[in-house]
Amino acid sequence: MKLKKMVIVATVLAGLIAIPLASAYAADGAQPASSALTDANGNAVNGNAAAAAPQSGGGFMEVVFGKPGNRSIVGMLLWFALFGDGILAIYFCIDSNILIKPEKLMPQRLIDQVQNAMAEGDIIAAIEACKNTPSAMSNILMAAFTHIEDGYETIQEAVTAASDLEQEKLMQRLTWISVCSNLGPSLGLLGTVQGMILTFDQLSSGPAPQPSELAGSIGMALWTTAAGLIVSIPSITMFYSLRNNANRRILRMTAVTMEFLNSLRNVEVAAEGAEEA
Repeated sequence: MKLKKMVIVATVLAGLIAIPLASAYAADGAQPASSALTDANGNAVNGNAAAAAPQSGGGFMEVVFGKPGNRSIVGMLLWFALFGDGILAIYFCIDSNILIKPEKLMPQRLIDQVQNAMAEGDIIAAIEACKNTPSAMSNILMAAFTHIEDGYETIQEAVTAASDLEQEKLMQRLTWISVCSNLGPSLGLLGTVQGMILTFDQLSSGPAPQPSELAGSIGMALWTTAAGLIVSIPSITMFYSLRNNANRRILRMTAVTMEFLNSLRNVEVAAEGAEEA
């Protein structure tokens, strides 16, 4: 199942990169080679004069793909990497949010069944309930029930170890959100560096470039930085929120397990006191 999910995500990302690249270069190839243009009255216009005329900006799409005839593979790959990072961040946030739901970690049906079994002193029924309802809570309870004859201290250590293991499993899933949040500013910084390199390259090659050409390179640098922060800020906020919720629910599961074992321990202590009397 995990491999299938990763294949789907990789296919979507590959499509996000390949399709826009193909369409961008197809648009460049579709431009007419003739410089003979006509004005609104049908009169011929010099191609150089038309090129010198002011042109409106292409907006955000021009920032991503670059100007026609001046495409940058590195710039486009950076943008698609930012888009992919944002999509992965959304995917892992949704996946982690579903993963740490109370009904997924500690189903109420499992708690009720174990509570009834413990009230009757039927450990076998409690173990069967855990096996029939696999979850993080059932794993912690099984760690306790498998050491039921080893003493209370051993049970407590087993419960603590099982809780730490379940917490680590959750953190491994949640960490991918943190990875996406850290990649965003890094990719944005790389785009900033590329934009500044293009700016200085234009300044050092031949005659002084037009201010609009320099503004385009600097604008690309600033846009990539902004895009990286847009991906990073919500991702890191979701990561800490989900992490705190996961830790709180792990502690809750541990406390519920110890309550079950404390009730069993009280029964055993009462039985031992009656035998001594």
